[in-house]
Amino acid sequence: MVNTPVTLQNVNPNIAQTDAPAIVEAFRWLAEATITDDKPLINVSQAAPVAAPHADLRRFMAETVMNDVTSHLYGPDLGLPALRAELAAQTGAHYGGQVSADQVAITAGCNQAYTAAIATLCAPGDEVILPTPWYFNHKMWLTMNAMVPVPLPTDDALLPDPDRAAALITDKTRAIVLVSPNNPGGVEYPADLILALYTLCKSRGIALILDETYRDFHSLSGAPHPLFTDPDWADTLIHLYSFSKAYRLTGHRVGAIITSAARLYEVEKYLDSTTICANQLGQRSALWGMQNLSQWLAGERDEILDRRAAITEAFASLDGWTLKGCGAYFAYVEHPYAMSSVDLARHLVNHEGVLMLPGTMFNPDPAGHRQMRIAFANVDRAGITQLFERLQNLTL
Repeated sequence: MVNTPVTLQNVNPNIAQTDAPAIVEAFRWLAEATITDDKPLINVSQAAPVAAPHADLRRFMAETVMNDVTSHLYGPDLGLPALRAELAAQTGAHYGGQVSADQVAITAGCNQAYTAAIATLCAPGDEVILPTPWYFNHKMWLTMNAMVPVPLPTDDALLPDPDRAAALITDKTRAIVLVSPNNPGGVEYPADLILALYTLCKSRGIALILDETYRDFHSLSGAPHPLFTDPDWADTLIHLYSFSKAYRLTGHRVGAIITSAARLYEVEKYLDSTTICANQLGQRSALWGMQNLSQWLAGERDEILDRRAAITEAFASLDGWTLKGCGAYFAYVEHPYAMSSVDLARHLVNHEGVLMLPGTMFNPDPAGHRQMRIAFANVDRAGITQLFERLQNLTL
């Protein structure tokens, strides 16, 4: 059954004018498609692992459910103290800076970390600068709360220009948002670019929201930027993280926000009015994963980097298409056809058994009609080969 929009009375106009969730919309197309045995579905629409967590983690989770009564109860709004402390210590060690437990809050996924940050920064009418192509949920939250997403077009390498960002700042600007490695572009922002945008935000008295959901799959093994080495980082930086991708805990909803203790005092109000606390089992699982699965996670990173290499290699033989960016879970591409990327996406699922998201879901500019996002987290080398065979043989 396909859900169709209906006309409602007494609906918040900001919600009504917000775009439908991209993944939900794509799965509606899938529900209407006929997938054949000779072309089984290749789903490159969603950036989320579908495999279960590590077996040892699952055993820990089962034991916790049976034996730890507190895992079924409310916990502190800002998160499990031991998890906050562990994330603070590991973040400080990874980036070569000082992070304390009272600068960490645990949220119900990284999306909630973002919405909490925005809730503490912005009132209706305030502006937030988002590089395009943007992560659709970031834009959606602003729209539904009567805030203004300000597009910052990126260059041919999908990198934002600090000077161009500076020109967009007004007296209503509250933050610039970066995602690195980028969703949807896959691009890893260079350290000097991140630092330049941080310095810009610091000089103009606005926040830099840095979403590093995919940092565990960065091609660099060391710190990807020096922001935490600034003794005053907490005055400007709002850092977001997700345990979902690293430990396959997507359904348990565990993310984090790292910023000043003063801002977390305000975040606590937001959390108490929504989820109250993040999932208790998920938090304990994230802590266990951080303390016990570093070697396994390194192997997961190696696998994702290998898939990235496979995507890059395959593109060399794909006529007419352009690889704009590739990294972490994503490749962002430009197609060679006259049709819009929305029409191409629907054709791919209906005729090729490939579910892929169009660039119009990420980019408000006309360029979005020529762009597509490939999420390859759940497609191994063999699946990538099949994907590119279908793209090479595509007929319109």
